[in-house]
Amino acid sequence: MNYAALKRHDIANGPGVRVSLFVSGCRHHCLGCFNPETWSFTYGNPFTGEVLDKIIRACNHDFIAGLSVLGGEPLDPANQATVLRLLETFHRVYPYKTIWCYTGYKFEDLIKNPAQAALLSYIDVLVDGRYKQTLRDESLLFRGSSNQRLIDVQASLNKKEIVKYKYDPFI
Repeated sequence: MNYAALKRHDIANGPGVRVSLFVSGCRHHCLGCFNPETWSFTYGNPFTGEVLDKIIRACNHDFIAGLSVLGGEPLDPANQATVLRLLETFHRVYPYKTIWCYTGYKFEDLIKNPAQAALLSYIDVLVDGRYKQTLRDESLLFRGSSNQRLIDVQASLNKKEIVKYKYDPFI
């Protein structure tokens, strides 16, 4: 897997200050995508063990709320094994910090795929659904179009139904 960017202090892709990894590779090709250069699976740099270590070290501050993984498409089959290793490692080292993931796939489809469902077991909040330029809404929190949902993944897996994430800026 390649990655396009690593942001050590991101406040746009989840609550608080986060470390954000932008993976390369996306087959969705959404019209109006804010990051079309990440569509190519060869864009950017290889994701190595050294990069994984850099992410883990960057999160080792009390002011870092968690990790956000976006792209590109982190849940694409070509990226799944590497993203799984990242999520497993992050969760083991920082079980009290949150993992957010942005995907063009729908939650209902992800839970049917064993490899993608394994990824969901580590994700706290999923922003799902393809970006739709016709539904763009700049007033939305942490997403670009009104069809995209903020899903509390663990509550959804436990209840076996979608539970929307409720953002509380005071937590």
